[in-house]
Amino acid sequence: MLTALLDRVPDHSAAAVDGWRAAAVPGRVYPVLMPGTGRVPGRLLTGIATSEWQVLDAFEDDLYDIVRLPLVDGGHAWAYVAPSGSENHEPDWSVREFASRHLADYVAACRKWRAGYRASVMR
Repeated sequence: MLTALLDRVPDHSAAAVDGWRAAAVPGRVYPVLMPGTGRVPGRLLTGIATSEWQVLDAFEDDLYDIVRLPLVDGGHAWAYVAPSGSENHEPDWSVREFASRHLADYVAACRKWRAGYRASVMR
């Protein structure tokens, strides 16, 4: 997905946050971070250029706010999360189900979105 959006995969490492859950989003194949009681594993991306942040911010729609979260290793990271006060009673999102059922189509949709984004910023 990152290659489809940024034309590369930035440097990254394993990371996790406590007190959150990756919730399924009705009608969508991707998750949203919601406050919860669990631990959510993820990837900490580093070395992202300003222009790449602009692409990521444009790609993430109004479903998300970006906030700085404490990581379990003591560091901090910016993350896209559900807006404050949001409610989501959907089950937890499954990375395995996403990978097996939706990943290929999602990457294709990311490529299509990026082509449209490029065309709009080139005007």
